[in-house]
Amino acid sequence: MGREEQIEEREVLNSIFPDEITDISETEYRITIKLDIPDDEGDPPVMLLTVRYPEEYPDKAPLLELAAPQNSTPHQYLNIAEDKDQLLSGLEATIEENLGMAMVFTLVSAVKEAAEKLVEDRKQAAAKAHEEAILAAEREENKKFHGTPVNRETFLKWREQFLKEMEEARLREEEERAAEMKKAKIKEPVKLTGKQLWERGLATAGQEDGDEDGVPTEDVQKLKVGGS
Repeated sequence: MGREEQIEEREVLNSIFPDEITDISETEYRITIKLDIPDDEGDPPVMLLTVRYPEEYPDKAPLLELAAPQNSTPHQYLNIAEDKDQLLSGLEATIEENLGMAMVFTLVSAVKEAAEKLVEDRKQAAAKAHEEAILAAEREENKKFHGTPVNRETFLKWREQFLKEMEEARLREEEERAAEMKKAKIKEPVKLTGKQLWERGLATAGQEDGDEDGVPTEDVQKLKVGGS
């Protein structure tokens, strides 16, 4: 009875997948599954589901294998070689629910839907990661235009730096003042000549009451006292 059901299911599948199904033997065939990915660029990803009937099918689960077409390029969000175990294990519950009935069409639909959902989930995750990266970059850029929030830790750090800078400025001023004082040495009083004294009004005409240079002694004494 199992073989009769297998032949009957195979004929039904041929009418559903006229161009997608290829016989390998009387009890084994391969179905090409093309995924529908919205807004996807390039060719849609394709999976090859190989089905082999055990003698007891449909009372026993069919043997399934999933692969990518030979020399095909893995899709950005789906790699059949890496994802096939996950996709096939996802069919176990469906197989259990349909034991005793023809189930290949149901399994094809289920694995197609699971693969499409996997691609969509990964697309959304990538879009979210990209959006978060943009937001993070914007936050870093905005930090340039906003001050650092003030709290006890940042205030104490600022105060320590401020006091350090003030002390450095004080030391620089003292060094500069010392250097200026070193340059500005006080010169010894210079003894003026009679002519210089005369020009400054410290000498009278002639040499009355004065020295031989015509400088009054009294005025010279005043000059010395004032200059001392």
